[in-house]
Amino acid sequence: MESSSSKMNQSLKCNEKEEYRFDPTTHNKFKEIMSTIPRRKDAWVFDLYQYEGFWCGSFQLEGMLSAQEHFKPQPNQVIVSSTPKSGTTWLKALTFAIMTRFHVDESTNPLLTRLAHDCVPFIEVNICSSPQKLNLDVPLVATHIPYTSLPKSITNSSCKIVYICRDPKDAFVSLWHFNHKMSAKDQEVSATEDVPLEDALEFFCQGLTTCGPYWDHLLGYWRASLESPEMILFLKYEDLKNDTLFWVKKMAQFIGCSFSLEEENKGAVQKIIDLCSFENMSSLEVNKSGMVRLELGITQDGVNAYEFKNNSFFRKGKAGDWKNHLTPEMARRLDQITEQKLAGSGLTLNVTPNG
Repeated sequence: MESSSSKMNQSLKCNEKEEYRFDPTTHNKFKEIMSTIPRRKDAWVFDLYQYEGFWCGSFQLEGMLSAQEHFKPQPNQVIVSSTPKSGTTWLKALTFAIMTRFHVDESTNPLLTRLAHDCVPFIEVNICSSPQKLNLDVPLVATHIPYTSLPKSITNSSCKIVYICRDPKDAFVSLWHFNHKMSAKDQEVSATEDVPLEDALEFFCQGLTTCGPYWDHLLGYWRASLESPEMILFLKYEDLKNDTLFWVKKMAQFIGCSFSLEEENKGAVQKIIDLCSFENMSSLEVNKSGMVRLELGITQDGVNAYEFKNNSFFRKGKAGDWKNHLTPEMARRLDQITEQKLAGSGLTLNVTPNG
């Protein structure tokens, strides 16, 4: 039987996102689609476009179309998926640490000096905080794309998808804080500083948020995980927080990187947990200072991008923090929508009780 290490060293490809150059065909298709699909403003006055049942920004839509056309997964590809602000950064770090433990030790792991988004690129957008590309052979990428809009090259392959969701109340509060932290470059988004929580909640409940409706996004992956459990591991943020050791081992086994008994005895699992803990990651200099660049796509005029602070990805990392922000009425409304949306699906979320 092959060892996890040998599996990982076979046909490994660089984890850098394939650089999609300006593609007139895809861009023209994008412009044609944009002119015909519903468009609404979100709480932060950005335009959102409804494509295949979900709302997304223009740059995300073009990135999604580009990924659908161009992304070619490796046979042993692993994809981290989520809605924004549902534990993406933590899951990226954990998965990356699991898969790179055969190549680096805890003192040289790139996570110590690079943002997790540098180490695990999105397939639909390019987020980077370092001009130096990471040259590590790890077939690991991430996405916020809804399951039904994933490239067919992924859904028709043997890729492993690790999906994470979160109590919608915490996801909403985290998203609200994140948008307040964003420092846009060459973008007119001063209104982001003045959006009341109550107004933002109204948009969130209507599904008018990036990759929304939130509940439809997670249900897409949940149903797919029931049909293809060998392809999708469905995680809940709260479970991962409550029993990190168990779920890290489960993740490693799922993606074909199981920990050996010797590794477990030497504390390898706990070292990864400690490395990727909120306390450690948020205290690293790379995650406390500097700016991250979000490339919104490549146009004929060059790269369209804006920047925000690296520490935007690190706030509290706790479950149940919504209690410090939402009124009981606001929490109750989100819980009612969650109950209605998930009814009959077999999925229950570990929501923190209201009150």
